[in-house]
Amino acid sequence: MKNNNQISRKLIYSIWSLILLVGLAGCESYKKDVHLFPVEEVPEKLSAWNLLRLEKGVLFPAERALPYDLNTGLFTDYAHKFRTVWLPEGAFATYGEEQFNYPVGTILSKTFYYPQESSGVVRRTDDFSADYVEGRFGQALDLNRVRLVETRLLIRRQENWQALPYVWNKEQTEATLEIAGDVKNFQLVSLSGQQENLSYVVPDANQCAGCHAEKFTDKAISPLGPKARHLNKDYPYGSGVENQLLFWQKAGYLRGLPDLKSLPRNANIYDATVSLEDRARAYLDINCGHCHNPTGPADTSGLMLHHGETDWRKLGLCKPPIAAGTGSGGHLFAIVPGEPENSILNFRVESTAPGAMMPELGRSMVHTEGVELLKQWVSSLPGSCT
Repeated sequence: MKNNNQISRKLIYSIWSLILLVGLAGCESYKKDVHLFPVEEVPEKLSAWNLLRLEKGVLFPAERALPYDLNTGLFTDYAHKFRTVWLPEGAFATYGEEQFNYPVGTILSKTFYYPQESSGVVRRTDDFSADYVEGRFGQALDLNRVRLVETRLLIRRQENWQALPYVWNKEQTEATLEIAGDVKNFQLVSLSGQQENLSYVVPDANQCAGCHAEKFTDKAISPLGPKARHLNKDYPYGSGVENQLLFWQKAGYLRGLPDLKSLPRNANIYDATVSLEDRARAYLDINCGHCHNPTGPADTSGLMLHHGETDWRKLGLCKPPIAAGTGSGGHLFAIVPGEPENSILNFRVESTAPGAMMPELGRSMVHTEGVELLKQWVSSLPGSCT
């Protein structure tokens, strides 16, 4: 009997030891860092990177992947976006006003999603306050409240940046690499109940390069969002609200940061306390400036919509198009002060017709709020083109 009791105790001890080892192994798996794959060995599944964790209906970044946001983001058919930045251990980016010098191995992620109700209705709204797990705002997406569409990775390699689009499955459990892109069909419903069909286009790798190649001559792609003027804002980190640039510096991700008061800062287009001109220029900068700049794909148009442009003629005021066609809508000037209805710029952002709409990629819907902002701005401009 005594021997049987000893055997039983040993058996119980062995079982508990096994459970403990499995549990510890699970913890170690949870804590493991991001897996940075070589350029020629990128995985088919997003989960292999270990950059974004999916657990019990919650999507959140790896321990050293920092979430971030932009003052004003690029419009993408009303999609909401969850962004992260990850740098290899001990690596850091160096500050530059126009572009940070990111180290090799940097991974930027941007997850596109839509708010979704329990009934399955996909919402068209600019309000993202209900997207996150309660008590983890800005840190963890609640998959009971959102529908994931795609996650794009931008990876800093030795010679250039590599763009990889991953598309989420219907079950919302995994995203698969789709180099050739994809199309997802939704019906978006506004808060007022208005329904609108959407064919959401996941860009292929070449289309990614088409937007991210700010220097068109060398076709080299680079990040568009994580720049000083877009990042210079507060963010709700788990430790509290803090300026993003200062937080990156404190985390060891950014060096050479000048005094915060001297740094550029784009406006939030929904901030009514900021001037109409600053909000309109911020909108044009993030949505149009990556092409319409002195070295961008649209440099031959002579229309410069990036944040640093100060020449009103180059900004479009009474500027005739280089080439007339469907893109002009029959109008004579890019911007006619006081007359948005006669301005090419307003016509193109209001259009969804191929060959006329701007931007050419990244949207198939009209951004109602952006259209109204630009209409108000052009209406406020003094002067005449006659």
